[in-house]
Amino acid sequence: MEAAYFVTFGQYLRPHFYFLLLIFLQNGPPTVEGVWPLPQTFTSSIERYPLSPEAFYFEYGSQSTAQQGCSVLDGAFMRYFPLLFPDYTGNGVLRFYGGKPFHLVVTVDHDDCESYPNEDSSERYNLSVSARQASLNAETVWGALRGLETFSQLVYQDDFGSYFVNKTDIADFPRFQFRGILLDTSRHYLPVQTILQTLDAMAYSKFNVFHWHIVDDPSFPYQSRTYPDLSSKGAFHPMTHIYTQSDVRRVISHARLWGIRVLPEFDSPGHTNSWGKGQSDLLTPCYKGSSLSGTFGPVNPILPSTYQFMATLFKEVSLVFPDSHIHLGGDEVNFSCWSSNPDVRAFMKKMGFGVDFTKLEAFYMENIVNITSALNKTAIVWQDVFDYHERIPKDTVLHIWKGNPASYRAELSRMTKAGMKVLLAAPWYINHISYGQDWREYYNVQPLDFPGTEEQKKLVIGGEVCMWGEYVDATNLTPRLWPRASAAAERLWSDEKQTSSVDKAFPRFLDFRCKLVRRGIRAEPLYVGHCKHEYQGRALSS
Repeated sequence: MEAAYFVTFGQYLRPHFYFLLLIFLQNGPPTVEGVWPLPQTFTSSIERYPLSPEAFYFEYGSQSTAQQGCSVLDGAFMRYFPLLFPDYTGNGVLRFYGGKPFHLVVTVDHDDCESYPNEDSSERYNLSVSARQASLNAETVWGALRGLETFSQLVYQDDFGSYFVNKTDIADFPRFQFRGILLDTSRHYLPVQTILQTLDAMAYSKFNVFHWHIVDDPSFPYQSRTYPDLSSKGAFHPMTHIYTQSDVRRVISHARLWGIRVLPEFDSPGHTNSWGKGQSDLLTPCYKGSSLSGTFGPVNPILPSTYQFMATLFKEVSLVFPDSHIHLGGDEVNFSCWSSNPDVRAFMKKMGFGVDFTKLEAFYMENIVNITSALNKTAIVWQDVFDYHERIPKDTVLHIWKGNPASYRAELSRMTKAGMKVLLAAPWYINHISYGQDWREYYNVQPLDFPGTEEQKKLVIGGEVCMWGEYVDATNLTPRLWPRASAAAERLWSDEKQTSSVDKAFPRFLDFRCKLVRRGIRAEPLYVGHCKHEYQGRALSS
């Protein structure tokens, strides 16, 4: 049993209190429930070690390629200290255990401290916790970040507020390389601080891609250097409801420090009403009979000026967003306006498209993908682009967003049989809400449960939780997103056989939800009950 010593401003604790303390230590305090998402291999014992914020040290291993001055890990050490010791303020009551220091020694193989995470970044790590030391070894700083999150979840407090960690050995890596969250900032503007807090919560669940659906029909909040009228005329408000270049850099920088990629989406040719307010002649004029109706439809695919505009805009976007991928949309194109326009119909006849408007959309999307390919960006597109038999590069990633399980399984089979990489989002549209524990449905999704070979299943690179913004803004985003999104996080990270039981996961999920709440994340309850530390209205890592 540990020898515990307390000091409170030079006053000794009263003897009868110390006697109760001894009884409590003999019976043993409750231990941590576990880690979310569940590591690939995880062994833990009842042997526990005391931790003191006064004698806890992050260190770089002597063999680590990253050392002090590594922006990613130096920043992570600063962020994780208050997450490990949430009650510690540096003054008042000091708790320590025989003056024994505890060292968390971090060793990484590759010095990618100043780079950005990418689709090939390793997130593998090994964590071993023993007396007075924990060793965290990873191939990259991104894996080290995941290991730090795991260690932070292993630390727990007894009823007297003292910190402990149990003897543990973990070897861990993600099942899928792409684990994303989509936020929609067009239907409702989300303040930058709200996005940053979402990135924090994403890291707690080991999500690694922020899919920023930044513009759409309702508003164009992205402030373009090249085309400033797009936001000045297309945003809800040209000053208060925009993302400046500085805002975007801040989001990308914050995400990088958590090991999160930022994937921008500029969806076209549909979902572009707001674009037309700041760029004349971009959208297709609609007709009613032989006369202009005064309304506009999707992007006009027949004008050379359209592609000149898109090439210039995407050149800027490719310089602003460092990720190797860009989402080009391509979904839900309404063909009625195109079919009403005599110039469009004449163009289709000239091109031999007849009256098949899917061929016109294919013509447009192929041109846009070629533009981004020339900028060394790999395109991600919604499934409609594949469904319309469009000729796109083999490295294009297809994004499944619609259908029931039978439908998206068939789509997974078709797409991978064609040799295409695929992302699954259809079962994780969590902007749809219902009474009860709908997280169980998200947890039970089996992304690889479709007819196909092992080679086909390797083409499913991951999945994404989507939070569309028709009824979501900064007032309700966080409780609607968390912890429900975390159910998908475990499905995308952990071994499916080890996490096949929703009922077995439930106590661990309850514990994780309370961890989120204590960290200042307004995660909604899973069911009747309580957290030892209820929400206090502040984020610990901010």
